[in-house]
Amino acid sequence: MQSILKIALPVLLAGTITTACQTVQTTHGGAVGVQRSQLMMVSAQEVEQASSQQYQQMVAEARRKNALDRDPATVQRVRRIVSRLTAQTGAFRPDAPSWAWEVHVFSSNELNAWCMAGGKMAIYTGLIQRLALSDDEIAAVMGHEIAHALREHARERVSKSMATGLGISVAGALLGVGQLGQDLMSQVAKVTFELPNSREHETEADRMGVELAARAGYDPRAAVTLWNKMAGQSAGAPPQWLSTHPSHATRQKDLAEYAARVMPLYQGARR
Repeated sequence: MQSILKIALPVLLAGTITTACQTVQTTHGGAVGVQRSQLMMVSAQEVEQASSQQYQQMVAEARRKNALDRDPATVQRVRRIVSRLTAQTGAFRPDAPSWAWEVHVFSSNELNAWCMAGGKMAIYTGLIQRLALSDDEIAAVMGHEIAHALREHARERVSKSMATGLGISVAGALLGVGQLGQDLMSQVAKVTFELPNSREHETEADRMGVELAARAGYDPRAAVTLWNKMAGQSAGAPPQWLSTHPSHATRQKDLAEYAARVMPLYQGARR
């Protein structure tokens, strides 16, 4: 029995992995032309559920520490900007405007902001205050983060992690030991808060973010000024949430190029 299992298991694993893999196009290209197909091994519903659970825990912890939405004026400002951005997400995927979007302001000195799968967001007061962000720059921050959610980058990164380290988990599932995806919540937290995004993901979020900002009536060129402020606060390197790739010069050039490309959208939204 063991010898048969030893021979059959690799075949079963390969078959299971192949069956689980799915190539998807999460978004339309938009004016910026983000067209890359993505390989997924976990469903969007599973990742969104895990993200929602993680988010509710973080919100509850911030509330317990009296660090949640402490300044009503700042909260109102952020939510007004985010509302305008999310209203434009249909340019990339028709289902997104109806997502259960949610944003909170966390009182923390960190330079940080994020958007989890399904549209659960936060921005930290340190980012707004230490960089003296304008509304256009907040739109650049949140547009970038919203783009990560639209592209389902967390789902893609969890899928990649599963693809490279799946053997034991799948073997356990096939043999009735444990469950595939039992650590999904911790995986989602890890790719969202601990590991820097890849150069490819950051570039996609940069380009889509400037388009979202432009369509919402915010100056897309603010992404460049935001980046310069970030680099100044981080001794020439961005904080983890913006990753260390691509380089400052490369990113600045790309942002300027794509901001120029979507300027007609901005000008049209301002009329």
